[in-house]
Amino acid sequence: MSEISGAAGDVVWQSSPPGSIYDYIKAASFSIGPDGLVDQWSQRAAELFGVAAHEVRGKDPVEVLMPADLRSRGRRKVREILDGKEWTGLLPFRVPGESGETGLAEVYVMPSETESGERAALCIVVDVRALRRIETDLASSQAIFGQSPFGFLLFGTDLRVQRANQRFATVFGGGVGDHRGRTAYDYLSPSEADRLTAALRRVLETGESVTDLPIVGVRPADDERRNWSLNLYRVHSGSGSVLGIAGVGTDVTHRHAAAREAASARRNLALLNEASARIGNSLDLETTARELLDVAVPGFCDLASVDLYQSLLTGEEAPPGRGESSGAGSGGGSARLRRVGFASAVSDGPLAAPVGSGDEGYVPPDVGAVHRFPFSSLSANALRTGQVQTIPGEPGGLVQSGFAVPMVAHDTVIGLVQFSRTKGSEPFGERDRFLAVELAARAAVCIDNARLYRREHERALILQRSLLPPGDPEAAGLDIACRYLPGTTATEVGGDWFDVIELPGHRTALVVGDVMGRGLRAAVAMGELRTAVRTLALLDLEPAEVLSALDEIARGLGTPSGAQQASRVAHKSRDADLSEVYLATCVYAVYDPVTRRATFANAGHLPPAVVEPGEDALMLDVPPGMPLGVGGEPFEQVEVDLAEGALLALYTDGLVESREQPLDEGLGALRAALANQGRPLEDVCDHVLNTLETSHGEDDIALLMARIQGLPAEAVGDWRLPREPRSVGRARELSRTQLLAWDLEPLVDTVELLVSELVTNALRYGEGEIRLRLLRDRTLVCEVWDAGLVQPRRRRARDTDEGGRGLQLVGLLSAAWGSRRTPRGKTVWFELALPDGRAAAEPTAEQLLSMF
Repeated sequence: MSEISGAAGDVVWQSSPPGSIYDYIKAASFSIGPDGLVDQWSQRAAELFGVAAHEVRGKDPVEVLMPADLRSRGRRKVREILDGKEWTGLLPFRVPGESGETGLAEVYVMPSETESGERAALCIVVDVRALRRIETDLASSQAIFGQSPFGFLLFGTDLRVQRANQRFATVFGGGVGDHRGRTAYDYLSPSEADRLTAALRRVLETGESVTDLPIVGVRPADDERRNWSLNLYRVHSGSGSVLGIAGVGTDVTHRHAAAREAASARRNLALLNEASARIGNSLDLETTARELLDVAVPGFCDLASVDLYQSLLTGEEAPPGRGESSGAGSGGGSARLRRVGFASAVSDGPLAAPVGSGDEGYVPPDVGAVHRFPFSSLSANALRTGQVQTIPGEPGGLVQSGFAVPMVAHDTVIGLVQFSRTKGSEPFGERDRFLAVELAARAAVCIDNARLYRREHERALILQRSLLPPGDPEAAGLDIACRYLPGTTATEVGGDWFDVIELPGHRTALVVGDVMGRGLRAAVAMGELRTAVRTLALLDLEPAEVLSALDEIARGLGTPSGAQQASRVAHKSRDADLSEVYLATCVYAVYDPVTRRATFANAGHLPPAVVEPGEDALMLDVPPGMPLGVGGEPFEQVEVDLAEGALLALYTDGLVESREQPLDEGLGALRAALANQGRPLEDVCDHVLNTLETSHGEDDIALLMARIQGLPAEAVGDWRLPREPRSVGRARELSRTQLLAWDLEPLVDTVELLVSELVTNALRYGEGEIRLRLLRDRTLVCEVWDAGLVQPRRRRARDTDEGGRGLQLVGLLSAAWGSRRTPRGKTVWFELALPDGRAAAEPTAEQLLSMF
């Protein structure tokens, strides 16, 4: 070896080449002269024993190096060595700088001769600790390369394999020595080999280790796709020079599979949670189908479509597809379906049928189109059997796997949903099959609920509309316009209603009500209350009495035994707690066109609005009372005189109240919309609906408007008659004169006869002064008032009776007749149709004989 001079002129040994044994064992040397004293002392000996050369040269090595108890033995060995014997042994020594710790050196002594021929000795010393470290490293290396369950590779600085263990050779084939000189490209695909090579080069250049480097490859023995995790670190020699890179590989394929399964389970659970939250928010069939697609694409699949039976969508009661699944009418395929939704994460249009699915040549329909699946197709088979069918991928096509899942609700197939995954996505597995069935089942239940709701909603809407007044109602002395806006199809039908009821004496009852709650039951309750209102109105009761009777009826709607029992015990019986409570609000008004006076009674409803000519709109101060069905509180009524041309508006809360519009703001907007009342009444209705917020669809809206047009004075004949027999003749005379003035001569004889009967009955059975009134409008009405409280009763006279046939005669000759109570007596009336130019029909002989 060459020598190099340092700055101080000292001579140092040049470093040994990388891989030299001296990098590891750190051998030291010294020599003993013929006198047994140290002759030469190397630099490494000074480092090993911690004694400089000038301190030991010329001294007894036994005294310097050996403990006192071993010195006598040591001198004996030195003499033997100088006699020419070799010796190898262990020499304890004090470790320099380590506070009294004793080391152990292995010494090899070789006899030598000086120039003069005298015997001397050369000593080679190795620290035993270094040897033990080498032994340990060799044992560890052997354990790694021979016994480790992990694959181990040692790459050289040229990134070629220097050594591989048996485990690695078992996986990749061949013997351990067969892998020497190979590179990453001999084991992995180009892309994976590029990744590994880049990582090896980075570790080699920076010295930074790489842990858990994922590598995907194929095991040659079975071409099975495997996942490995590599740990790479740089390897150095004893002198610190870089020898290469060590790599430890672990097969984590099962761990990856378990992680994928866990991730798939978490994804599926999250998808089901999302489906529960998003599917079924609408009660519309097609919207629900689209909600399923929004959940499935792209979270579960790349393509999806939903087909529902056409009979389901058209509302037919027959089970979907029954009776049309075979025969000429079906074209040999499945029943007719409509494509209600399609979603794609890779394309905007449907795809061709996969080869082998039985749909070859079948062109998927556009959304909204009615179609049939071919009879031999997997899709048709799924519909027939109610079982999931796996659709294979198409060679060279886009789809690699799919499911045709029947949508089943209440053991009835209602449609089909198809899920597909394209090339590049993970193919469907068994767990995905279960998820597809669950998604389809949840959507099917929601769609079936939407179908049932739609059927109930349509029936309730038909019932509700059938109970509303047909066409434009007419009334004497009133110009009437009305509007009814049902809630949107996304909400249930409500219980709003309005009615216009003709009462005797050309009076009119105006009714607006609202049953609380929604759905078919609310519509039925509304129909029962409307019928009850009409019945009570024809009894000619006061408005407050009508509402009191309605309250009793409403309390009986929720009990099987009816209103009578409910009025007695419903509030005291424990069974009443189990009864359904029907509450309703209602405003009832009776308008008299002769006096232009309206009488109002209110049961918890919003107040009527009135606009007098030239005045601002105002809300009538009608005591609101309690809603119908609450009971226990009497109702009050108020009378209001209305000017000619005044505008009256009755309405339900949907017109003035919504989530976005408080009630106070809505009432203010209604008053403002009614301000310009000079336009035609129909235009006023439209203006109110267009001005107010009526598009919310949250509740039904009923609006009933009436413009006051009282009967003119010339259309009314009103007389008071004394209580004496000659008043009968006077009544006939007054009636004849009035009818001739109205140009109603064809009615004179009939009216004279019937007026005579009513006035005679008033004289015979009544009390007090008699009042006769004739009213002409669309019909002719005659009223006879007296102060008696006894109501007339029609009866059949016996053959020998001289009287008792007057009311029979009135009923026979009039269009209608009746009686009603008044605050101070009663009124008996009859009504005749106005002549239309044709001769009045005379009573037949049978009709006249029926009175006897």
